Amino acid sequence: MRWTGWTVAYVLGLVALVFAGAWVWWQQEPEARGTEVNALWARHQWVGEPHSDAEYRELAERLRHNRITDVYFHTGPFEADGTVPPHKYRYARQLIDAVRKYAPGVRAQAYLGQIRVVDGDGVIELDDPKVRAQVLRTDAAFLDLGFDGIHYDFEPIYPDDAAFITLMRQTRELTRSRGRLLSVALEQATLMDTVQPVYKTLLPRGGRYHEPPRPNRDFLRAVADLADQVAIMTYDTALPTGALAGWHFARHTRTTLELIGDRTTVFIGVPTYRPLMHWAEDLDVALRGVRRGIDDLERPPKRPYGVGVYADWTTGPDEWALYRAVWLPRTAVSGAGT
Repeated sequence: MRWTGWTVAYVLGLVALVFAGAWVWWQQEPEARGTEVNALWARHQWVGEPHSDAEYRELAERLRHNRITDVYFHTGPFEADGTVPPHKYRYARQLIDAVRKYAPGVRAQAYLGQIRVVDGDGVIELDDPKVRAQVLRTDAAFLDLGFDGIHYDFEPIYPDDAAFITLMRQTRELTRSRGRLLSVALEQATLMDTVQPVYKTLLPRGGRYHEPPRPNRDFLRAVADLADQVAIMTYDTALPTGALAGWHFARHTRTTLELIGDRTTVFIGVPTYRPLMHWAEDLDVALRGVRRGIDDLERPPKRPYGVGVYADWTTGPDEWALYRAVWLPRTAVSGAGT
């Protein structure tokens, strides 16, 4: 019993040190500001439902005012065979025309994805060449409509997913032949690749608990070499304090930009929602953490980088005001309208 008591006390002491160290680290005010290149995930209703001219104008003003350069308009999801029924995006053409008219320079991308089949569970089987071929035909249809790019969000994606890499390579050929963009949303990368064999041994794939679908460094580099943009879904931390959640965003920002920031445009995903289960995570914490991560870089990346706001349907005026105040370059904020 005595040894049990000492063990518990030791563990609690270590936890207290971690919390205290994170709190001290978190007190330093970030110096870095954001950039003029930022993304936004947007709801399906923009392509699936009619909107008035005033609503399109309001959307365009919001994009310009907040320096959003890329919008991932949800146009899917894919059906199991790789199609998307046309009635689901019947108003896409009107949206594209409105963005071009009222927000020239903003790139409207078709946001497409689905639950990836893994060990028999899921919806879309990317290992099937016929399904991948249909996905490409669907992509081409969206490009024909006028979208500026294809944005993939297949989940889960594991770092040994050769079929996904094949699809990325094929899609890159398509988008580049049209002069368009290929972007992709990925889970945050593993910070320590050496522990992944432990996950594979202790938590094998299949069932409710399995190896986390985190890209390792080699996989992230391979994807970055194929994509024009990589958006990292850094949110959903489920950490109990702002300091720990902020450290999470800072660490992933620095690691990702160091790893692929010279290869492709990177957007670090930040949330504008705050479910109770995610404890301390919110937009303020996320942006402060991203800025701390940028501060820690030895040099800025060669390619553009920014944040990806998730999502337009959870972002109200207060969140946008905070985003402008703490993220946008000061010259952009001072020059912005109301």
